[in-house]
Amino acid sequence: MIAALLFVAALAADPIAAPARNAIAAVAPIADSDLREYIAIAGRKVAGRPVNGPIASADKVLLIARDDKGFPVVAVSTGFPARQSLPAPPPSTLAVVRLRQRYETPVPGPSASDLAFVSANRLPLFVIGEWARPAPMWEVAWVDDAVRFRTIGEVGEIGPWQD
Repeated sequence: MIAALLFVAALAADPIAAPARNAIAAVAPIADSDLREYIAIAGRKVAGRPVNGPIASADKVLLIARDDKGFPVVAVSTGFPARQSLPAPPPSTLAVVRLRQRYETPVPGPSASDLAFVSANRLPLFVIGEWARPAPMWEVAWVDDAVRFRTIGEVGEIGPWQD
């Protein structure tokens, strides 16, 4: 509960500076290739690191934005209760990364709450599994008026969109 409150407070703070916010015309429902590459590197570096705080089984959540020069950055990094749905992020967020400690679906991949988050926010969500090495990764996005997901391989290969 405390982690959820801290996450909401971090979202309200919106750490991205005004020049970066003005540079963002609109959030794309599918992440740009430079964001996807940045997330594949930065997100997988976070995989396996311990979560500090009162909730030992928390997922790690990264909010991705652009700095004042247009480069991808991690705007917020926090722990969030594993079984809770993510709240809407601040407007300057271009993508969200959720690192799950274990999978909760019959086949590893995005959960129903991950799909619902993208449906509600029309914002790319990357799910990275911490239960295996190399860490599996999925991109969940709003594609052709529906939520779809695809795998992102270790060396950048991208799988087909799935329902």
